[in-house]
Amino acid sequence: MADAASRVGWVDTAKGICIIFVVMMHSTLGVGIAMGAEGWMHHVVAFARPFRMPDFFLISGLFLALVIDRPWLRYVDRKVVHFLYFYILWLTIQFAFKAPGMAMEDGLAAPFTEYLLAFVQPFGTLWFVYILPIFFVFTRLVKNLPVWLVLVWAAALEMLPIHTGSVLFDEFCARYVYFFAGYALATHIFSLADWVEKNRPQALLGLAAWAMLNAWFVFTPAPLALEAFAQGDGAAVAHPSLAGLPILSLALGAAGAMAIVTVSSLAARAPWSRWLTWLGAHSIVIYLAFFLPMAISRAILIRTGIITDVGTISLLVTIAGVVGPVILYGLVQWTGWGRFLFERPDWAYIDRKPAGRAATIAAE
Repeated sequence: MADAASRVGWVDTAKGICIIFVVMMHSTLGVGIAMGAEGWMHHVVAFARPFRMPDFFLISGLFLALVIDRPWLRYVDRKVVHFLYFYILWLTIQFAFKAPGMAMEDGLAAPFTEYLLAFVQPFGTLWFVYILPIFFVFTRLVKNLPVWLVLVWAAALEMLPIHTGSVLFDEFCARYVYFFAGYALATHIFSLADWVEKNRPQALLGLAAWAMLNAWFVFTPAPLALEAFAQGDGAAVAHPSLAGLPILSLALGAAGAMAIVTVSSLAARAPWSRWLTWLGAHSIVIYLAFFLPMAISRAILIRTGIITDVGTISLLVTIAGVVGPVILYGLVQWTGWGRFLFERPDWAYIDRKPAGRAATIAAE
């Protein structure tokens, strides 16, 4: 297994790549809807769809084995209460901006109803923060079952066409296999990262082959008879593609996650990737706060009309969505004001606060 410094380096680089793709998806699809058209960035989003969230969940489970046997109180504090605090905080912040529009469109009661509903049906982009504690607790409960049994069961859930309308249930079925694989197969994933560092030419060839195969599956339409079984996010695909079909979706998700591990291992030690590693170490900061700079930059760019290309606007909105939270985080650290936005205050712990460090979301 890689040494600690190397391991954290490539893991943070992988998280940095994933958070950029997540912001890119929301930014690009939002611009496309607002402008009623698609651009070249929609094709980038479509290419990343098979591995964007699978890799994020895989990485989230990588170090769970180190803490899964903690006493239940501490485990719940670090893996449930921690995320619950940030979910409620940023849900409230998002509603503060969106409530006026909701009230104008659907009546004064709408914001209150939607806010309460968000505690059982995650709101907007915050579903990832909501579902992680469920994954952590569920994995703790099944950790004594045979690994192969849980993996097979979770893989079957991913392949089934489950669309109940419940964000939590549907995303659990679609994503848990990757989270559990990160936890259960961590040793093999770290071994792959070690192999990549020692066999860079072969790793690059493998990446090239994967990229071509992934693109072919993503941009090849599914047969009409199988369209109902294909999943998709509507990005640059006129109708469902082969990549969304059962079995292929799981295979491409796993292959794409390994591709990101490979890319991250190749890039982690390069000086130019330090910014990417920093983004990964603060990925939840980006995830929580990107909605506002994304929405503001989109509105400004579209309304001014200086730039008309959908793809270029999507790229600029993506950059704003990534850079905006970084600036906010930097201002908080510099001024000391608003630390509660990214650090859990003392009163929000049910177990003792870790001594000697700030309880930032990146550290939990």
